Amino acid sequence: MTNAENNQKVGKLQRDKLEAKEYVDVRSNRLGEYKDKYGESLMRLVVSEKNLFEAAKIVKRNKGAAGVDGMTVNEIESHIMKMSPYLKKKLLDGSYKPQPVRRVEIPKANGGIRKLGIPVVRDRVVQQAIRQVIEPIIDKHFLPHSHGFRKGKSNHTALKECVGYYQQGYKVAVDCDLKQCFDTLNHDKLMCYLEQYIQDKMILKIIRKFLQSGVIDLSGEFVESNTGAPQGGVISPLLSNVYLHELDKEMKQRGHRFVRFADDFVIFVKSKRAGERVLQSITRFIEKDLKLTVNQEKSKVGSPTRLKFLGCLITTVNGVCRYRPSNEAKAKFIRTLKRLTKRKRAGKFDEIVKEINSRTRGWINYFGTGFIKTFVTKVEQWLHHRIRQLILKRWKNPRTKISRLMRLGLDMNSAKRIGYSRKKYWRLSKTPEVHWVLTTKRLYRWNVVSLRDLAESAYLRY
Repeated sequence: MTNAENNQKVGKLQRDKLEAKEYVDVRSNRLGEYKDKYGESLMRLVVSEKNLFEAAKIVKRNKGAAGVDGMTVNEIESHIMKMSPYLKKKLLDGSYKPQPVRRVEIPKANGGIRKLGIPVVRDRVVQQAIRQVIEPIIDKHFLPHSHGFRKGKSNHTALKECVGYYQQGYKVAVDCDLKQCFDTLNHDKLMCYLEQYIQDKMILKIIRKFLQSGVIDLSGEFVESNTGAPQGGVISPLLSNVYLHELDKEMKQRGHRFVRFADDFVIFVKSKRAGERVLQSITRFIEKDLKLTVNQEKSKVGSPTRLKFLGCLITTVNGVCRYRPSNEAKAKFIRTLKRLTKRKRAGKFDEIVKEINSRTRGWINYFGTGFIKTFVTKVEQWLHHRIRQLILKRWKNPRTKISRLMRLGLDMNSAKRIGYSRKKYWRLSKTPEVHWVLTTKRLYRWNVVSLRDLAESAYLRY
């Protein structure tokens, strides 16, 4: 090799190293393509100081309960700073051992129980660090019909795609319900699917360890985890998408028009008979090839105007096709507001209003791009009565009521009629005197958010 060729090769290597450094800094979505070129394992990117500390910040920001070791998210940054050399060594040689997850049971709206597995905070950081490196590599392979746990995707994009299929004439929906999907993922199949995108042996080894780390149940007993990815794990959503991507590929190959959000998916067809055939065939594939179970009782074929998806039903108003919240979603929202505005609840008024605003914003941000204006208008009137009732109850003593009402501008006689009234608080909240003092504008000045304004702004985002 001549000196000129040697210098050219050295120059190329230096340029490659510089490009590699820049690439690590920005966490390019082409990590896998560059791995061989730069000779750097993905696990080395995982254990880089910048990646670990970024993961720790995200875990702290996401909050969450402590795992079996009792460490809180507020302690994690200092812990990672102290233990990073140990973490790096253990992760690079594959000897890192995750701790069991803590089992937590959360009641579901339908009366069932959702089982969550909460990893210790340090394991969450490691999972987040791995996810930050491998997710950009994997996500670009997913189909655009998958909307759950993906950047740039949401329930809104999923529902919008459903509306698009309905407008194209596919007015029959196949709603296929997967039974305990997260808890029944086959580990061997999952790792096989994951190897299609990630070849780094150490990363694959650590992920399998997380899957098999076991559970500390409610009685304090250790239970082996032979299947499933714990709901509550940082990396579990990505792994479930990897697993169910095989279902997406099968549906695409069959030419189906479908939308999937995590383990909820719906297929759009033109007739009920076609829908029943599709449900049978896709059930066979899911149970035989993916080793998952289809809930026959909940899986249905029918009109998307009656079969809800992500808590919504497709509907058409004045020629405009969108979606609306299901009756169950509306009832749950009202129950929540009723609980938050109970007359006997404790806490400062500002704190109560803040909690109410948080729930109303969340619900309207979720459902607001659909048809909710009429419902929200009625709910807001009812909610303001609940808040007025809450305020009157907290004043308690007749003299306190009279003095507060007069301070807000009510004359003495009217204030006494309210203060000494034997009417119940709900009836009092509807009286002209209370309405004249506790006006809607005054409630807004006291930081109660306007539901109609929220709904209007959300609707315009569609």
